[in-house]
Amino acid sequence: MSSELLFIGGFLVFIFLMMAIDPGLFGNSNKPVSLKQAGIMSAVWVSVALGFYALILNFGQLLHHIDSFAALKEINIKHLHNLQLNSNNFEGGLALYRKTPGLEFITGYVVEYALSVDNIFVMVLIFTAFGVDKRYYHKVLLWGIIGAVVMRFLFIFVGAALIEEFHWILYLFGAFPGLYRYNYVCKPQPEEKIDPENHTVVKLASKYFSVHPQFEGSKFFVKIDRKKFITPLFPVLLIIEVTDLVFAVDSIPAIFSITKDPYIVFFSNIFAIMGLRSMFFLLVNIIDKFHYLKVGLAALLAFIGLKMLLANYVDQIGLTTGRSLLIILGILVISVVASLMFPKNKATHK
Repeated sequence: MSSELLFIGGFLVFIFLMMAIDPGLFGNSNKPVSLKQAGIMSAVWVSVALGFYALILNFGQLLHHIDSFAALKEINIKHLHNLQLNSNNFEGGLALYRKTPGLEFITGYVVEYALSVDNIFVMVLIFTAFGVDKRYYHKVLLWGIIGAVVMRFLFIFVGAALIEEFHWILYLFGAFPGLYRYNYVCKPQPEEKIDPENHTVVKLASKYFSVHPQFEGSKFFVKIDRKKFITPLFPVLLIIEVTDLVFAVDSIPAIFSITKDPYIVFFSNIFAIMGLRSMFFLLVNIIDKFHYLKVGLAALLAFIGLKMLLANYVDQIGLTTGRSLLIILGILVISVVASLMFPKNKATHK
């Protein structure tokens, strides 16, 4: 078995083990997740992501089974790393290569983790609209994350295959997120509400399933008089899955602006998604305070979209992955600080 299969297989086994352990770390399933529990799990997931970054820095060549200069040169060209390699210094080339996917991973992770905040805004609206008890948030989010992992795996590797076959798709990927965010953030929006009865997903679920009119604890399904029903919690799960798919349309192309290696795109996405549940419980009560964050995320995606559109010139203008990371962090810090300095009630009455 190649080192590539061992690397990917080990990653997937680790993620599934963490998903199995994660619910237990949240404590009693019949109680809402506390701020302390959410803080601990958020710290755990960030630490694990940083540990994976260190792993890539030390063993990144195993990801593509790079055991010769020819293999290193091939990966360098395939993933557009543009590294200056010397055929007489294979070890030096490997060291240089390992730094590149490592930096791409941590940059992609920061971008995806930041964009996940938008998911939290919408999740709060969904749970509130359907009147879901806080005790059951974590179960819905757990299954939502499992579905998101599967969908993003398919999305990422299909996207990578398309980019390899049709390079011009990069320009489409670069344009779409910026336009999407412009319509979402910069144009006047009606008050954000979700209508549980008239939501498209609810109507589709009602068409194909028998719907029980009330919640039955944390159950998605219930059997009454030998007939199986879905509870209102199941449409909530479906809406969260659809929401994640919509957000993936701009977040995944954003990562492809940072790296063309589908494995690095996948790793950065999955670590951010796995940390989303704990971040939700950490921010759920204070998310409205960061009202300028949406503008910051729009600016972030505009920058990433521009970088993707100028993909053939980024080396000439010195827009390295490291500098891109600093710009991204700067945008996020400014939007958070602006939100705290200019609270919503003051900002809206200027």
